[in-house]
Amino acid sequence: MTAERHEFQAETRSLLRLMIHSMYSNKEIFLRELVSNASDACDKLRFTATQNPEAVGDVELAVELIPDKFAGTLTVRDNGIGMTREDVVDNLGTIARSGTKKFMESLSGDQSKDAQLIGQFGVGFYSAFIVADRVTVKTRRFDSTESVVWESTGEGEYTIEAGDKAERGTEVILHLRDDEKEFLEDERLSEIVRKYSDHIGLPIKLVKSEGEPETINQARALWTRPKSEISEDDYKSFYEHLSHDYEPPLAWTHQKVEGNLEYTSLLYIPRRAPFDLWDREQQRGVKLYVKRVFIMDRAAELLPPYLRFVRGLVDTSDLPLNVSREILQGNRTVDKIRAALVKRVLDLLDDLAANKPDDFKTFWTQFGKVLKEGIVEDNANRERIAKLLRFASTTTPDAQSVSLDEYVARMPQGQEKILYLTGESPSALRNSPHLEGFRKAGYEVLLLSDRIDEWVVGHLTEYQGKKLESAARGDAEAAGKIETADKARHETEFKQVLELLPKALNSRIASARVSARLTESPSCLVAPEHGLSRQLLEILKQSGESAPDIKPILELNAEHPLVERLKETSGDETAFADLAEILYGQAVLAEGGQLEDPAGFVKRLNKLILGQGGSKILLG
Repeated sequence: MTAERHEFQAETRSLLRLMIHSMYSNKEIFLRELVSNASDACDKLRFTATQNPEAVGDVELAVELIPDKFAGTLTVRDNGIGMTREDVVDNLGTIARSGTKKFMESLSGDQSKDAQLIGQFGVGFYSAFIVADRVTVKTRRFDSTESVVWESTGEGEYTIEAGDKAERGTEVILHLRDDEKEFLEDERLSEIVRKYSDHIGLPIKLVKSEGEPETINQARALWTRPKSEISEDDYKSFYEHLSHDYEPPLAWTHQKVEGNLEYTSLLYIPRRAPFDLWDREQQRGVKLYVKRVFIMDRAAELLPPYLRFVRGLVDTSDLPLNVSREILQGNRTVDKIRAALVKRVLDLLDDLAANKPDDFKTFWTQFGKVLKEGIVEDNANRERIAKLLRFASTTTPDAQSVSLDEYVARMPQGQEKILYLTGESPSALRNSPHLEGFRKAGYEVLLLSDRIDEWVVGHLTEYQGKKLESAARGDAEAAGKIETADKARHETEFKQVLELLPKALNSRIASARVSARLTESPSCLVAPEHGLSRQLLEILKQSGESAPDIKPILELNAEHPLVERLKETSGDETAFADLAEILYGQAVLAEGGQLEDPAGFVKRLNKLILGQGGSKILLG
């Protein structure tokens, strides 16, 4: 049969150029990736055997490395699941993953860092072209009588033709460049395997020149070995294999449980968030093994969504080999394992926070927003998760470093509630008028600028017996304790002004009152006692969701010159309305909101500055 010629898709061609020209200093990674792919092919066949025991047969699953100095080739061979012609086109001719474009965009020009991205983005096979000027793949799926040969020089096209491979599995034959013959030396190949693949739970055999295969890795799944036998480097190396993340993890926990439940777990906290952390369609979860047989790559049922950053695996004897996602859902054994794993991860984060604050800071920067989802989703562990939360505050406005424990410990005598303020951005919060009185009185306020924070404070209503309260709420308890000028006298003096304001502002406010919290700004908007916050209403509006029509309360600083001038213009309806609009607009802008009529606001502000259209509203 004549070989069919095909062109690579555009992104694949770009990737091949990158592999050939940009990754040369990290060339040994090609073997790491090809061995990992071969191991995965064996795992997939082992899983298939849970439904079809004859799929594996009596042959030992293994990966073989076959250097041929005479031909100048290195072959990576497995007897795993194999591929059909359609599989070959899908897996080797195109890169179907939508992340490929993001991969290309993520490249920094630092070869070492860029090389770490290869496996994470699922494009490891193409690293073969770092050392080979031609790659041939011979493959046959376990349940097929036909084999396929794929070949390419990495220059933009590939060929496919029928082959004569008699056994199942895949052979990747690398025709090495003349200056890459080091990868035909037994010692060099053994060194690379021990460095990257020693933990793989099936034999990696080196077929030496005399033809005798020799196992060059431990060929025992790392998680099944006693912890006393596993070094820190072993754990890190296994993490690389498991996650395709070649930055070392921040922390890990390895646990073997025996008794009513029997399982082993090995869970890692990554150092950096993956590129698709916020991709809702991306499947999450840890690997699932049953009696050391690989079952599922991402078992989402074993950890809740707010812990989706965790990498690792679970190997249990308490589930059937033919377990499916449907069986996992609502399964009592799975629920018990899940609860234990959640506790284990939270214990690990507690330890990180207590003993490695710099590493915990890294974790929080990368995954803090995700962990906050647990406050909403996990009622049983809400208090534990709350202990791990970190916030910016009026004490540390530029860093999310304040824990709730630290906040409570600093509360002055007489303060009974934990104060917070939500807003669109850190800068808007730092300069918010709502903070003026609290800052002057020495009350620390937590500053919450993540979009999820509105839902967090909606579910975390108290901590250690201290209720959480918004500093922007009209009935904020602490606001009444802030010492201000004679509020009762001001309320009497401004009674007419307060009554005129709702009408002057076309009923956009519920009411107006003299403020106890403002010391510098002329006005601010506060939420009514049982109403939604202004920030949450804005988020709902931006999301296209229906939001209740809850009108804010306008608070005025009776000692501010602009508010004094407002009182003086109460007899001039036009001037009063113009100045009321300016005070209202300033309050909206100060909390990061958007004006309904920016042009009208600007005209009124110019009129105020220039003294036009009624000199009564000119200050000074």
